[in-house]
Amino acid sequence: MTLYNTTFENFNKSYIGSATMAVIGQSCLGATAAMFVLTNGTSATQMIQLAIIVFTNMFANTSILAQMSHKTVFNLILTSVFFSTLFIIINNTLI
Repeated sequence: MTLYNTTFENFNKSYIGSATMAVIGQSCLGATAAMFVLTNGTSATQMIQLAIIVFTNMFANTSILAQMSHKTVFNLILTSVFFSTLFIIINNTLI
């Protein structure tokens, strides 16, 4: 838990710069995840994965624009990065 707390404190100290970099980074990662999902076809499974990626990235970006609490923004960014990375791994190695 100390890694989470330390990272959040750094994010909170320089929120404007961190949020800006997070939008760029997690959006690029989400686009990469979407590309990996769509390279395996357009079945219902891929469309569900794509929807999860799009919604988590959209929620993270919206939370920044809506000026939600810094902790909420940080958690949504982490969730977005987690799902994007998960679907990249799944579609690159397992399928």
